[in-house]
Amino acid sequence: MKLFLYIIALFILACNISDASAQFQSGQYVTIFDVLQQPASGKGEVLIDQPNAIRNMVGARHSGMNVVTSDGSSFLKVQGYRVQIFSGNDQRTSKDEAFKKEKEVNNVFPNLKTYVTFVAPFWRLRVGDYASHEEAYYAQRRLSEAFPSYGKEMYIIKEEVKVPLEFYY
Repeated sequence: MKLFLYIIALFILACNISDASAQFQSGQYVTIFDVLQQPASGKGEVLIDQPNAIRNMVGARHSGMNVVTSDGSSFLKVQGYRVQIFSGNDQRTSKDEAFKKEKEVNNVFPNLKTYVTFVAPFWRLRVGDYASHEEAYYAQRRLSEAFPSYGKEMYIIKEEVKVPLEFYY
């Protein structure tokens, strides 16, 4: 009998918690703090004392210092991983080679983000925005299978990346 009562209590608690998650209603976020502080008959009064900074962070995933919006999508800038395909410092050929390899990668993997950068004296081609090393490793394996001649130059680097916020939902 006690087990049955515990299961019922956990079920009721789970239902109440699901109602308290961050939701978007009528143009603003309704957070767990708002739900807990709503008066209701037969329930006690809840007073939450906390800094406004914490209240502002909950439910506001599409804004903040590390959130970038472009092309109608929101991205979270975090420390992540990319696969470096090319790095060269020959002033005459490295730039052309980086862009040539970028074009080849885009032809085979059109959905893969590529980044050609110049940080003196190196031209680099890096691909992908991966939150985990495992994702980057999987991409590196696919790239090395598609481009075996690039294999010796390819490795995973840690860098600030843009991960779509939908990834975290």
